[in-house]
Amino acid sequence: MKKPETPVKSRTRHSQPYKDEALLLAERVGIPDAAKQLGLNVNMLYSWRSKKQLRQERGETEQILATENARLKRQLADQAEELAILKKAAAYFARNQK
Repeated sequence: MKKPETPVKSRTRHSQPYKDEALLLAERVGIPDAAKQLGLNVNMLYSWRSKKQLRQERGETEQILATENARLKRQLADQAEELAILKKAAAYFARNQK
């Protein structure tokens, strides 16, 4: 006995601006109401919201790491300069002791 064929739904890919607008609507009216108005599954809006929060957190983390990286590069350059000065001083005093 064959099962009746059900039409296969193709997955709809929504653009990022559409997702952003949907999330703005969800902030105003709530996720369940926004999903109903847009004809979307509630879980999809929750998923979009969590991914957006993750991107924002990752962006903040990258900014913190970039600042720390710049500080460490300056510190490394300063220490390299100090080391070069100390090597020259050691060579100067070594010559004078002979």
